[in-house]
Amino acid sequence: MKKFAIIGAGLAGLACADELIASGHSVRLFDKARGPGGRMSTRRTDSASGQVSFDHGAQYFTARDPSFQSLIETWSDAGIVARWPAAGADAWVGVPTMNAPVKQLAGRHDVTWSAHIEALLKGEDGWHLKFREGALIEPFDHIILAIPAEQAADLLAPTGSEFAAIAAKTVSAPCWTLMLAYDEPLNTGKIILRDDGVIGWAARNSDKPGRMGPESWVVQAAPQWSIDHVENDQDAVAKILEDRLAELLGITLPAPLVRSAHRWRYARSGRTEFSALYSEEMQLGVCGDWLLGPRVECAWLSGTSLGKMIPT
Repeated sequence: MKKFAIIGAGLAGLACADELIASGHSVRLFDKARGPGGRMSTRRTDSASGQVSFDHGAQYFTARDPSFQSLIETWSDAGIVARWPAAGADAWVGVPTMNAPVKQLAGRHDVTWSAHIEALLKGEDGWHLKFREGALIEPFDHIILAIPAEQAADLLAPTGSEFAAIAAKTVSAPCWTLMLAYDEPLNTGKIILRDDGVIGWAARNSDKPGRMGPESWVVQAAPQWSIDHVENDQDAVAKILEDRLAELLGITLPAPLVRSAHRWRYARSGRTEFSALYSEEMQLGVCGDWLLGPRVECAWLSGTSLGKMIPT
């Protein structure tokens, strides 16, 4: 049995952990977030009309690979995912929030949240993780990185691994996301807007299965618009996106209960020729959707692929 540390407890890291534990290994996961989600994150906000939940990362996911389809059916039977026909016949969402499947997976693993790791240190006794507060005492036999390409490149660079160069050239696209909530449903029959020059996606989040609370909308800026405005002021971006939403819906928007913008610096991943990366010599592995493509399914497939690469 080998001891593994996985940096990143999103879908890729958790899928890899499932494979490693099934092979008899010991696994600990570390994530800088306060809780499960990754790009499938959900934000909860209190309002005058009650708590509002926003799926402010991935809006839905699809399943094309047979093994992932089988997992989705298991999740469906457990009531933590459901189809969302408004987004397409093959669209699925977490229930009651997008992060429900990730939360379930994380619940059966040893995960340390709010873990900000600054460096990887290789000693004679194995790998150590350097936190902001100092180094982790317990050494690990193997290190797995399941984080965005840019973050992986930074951590890998001092190790001399060729994986650092692969990660460095596989950049992610940013995305500005606006979250809006209202005390009454908006006077529109539209549920989803797509492919505008300013707004790439907007959806009535409260239309998704299992959602409770006030009327809520998630508005994601178009890819190029987000790139062009990535360093803009948060309030200015929120105003532009809100005004454009009103134009596209053809209505005057009331004053919102909640109005909050979030900048995803690493929103839409790139892709490579690899499903995952592993070095037996360095006892080092890398997985994530950025290796296969910008889809939720790709994160799970990459993590599963890496888990299968590692000898038992």
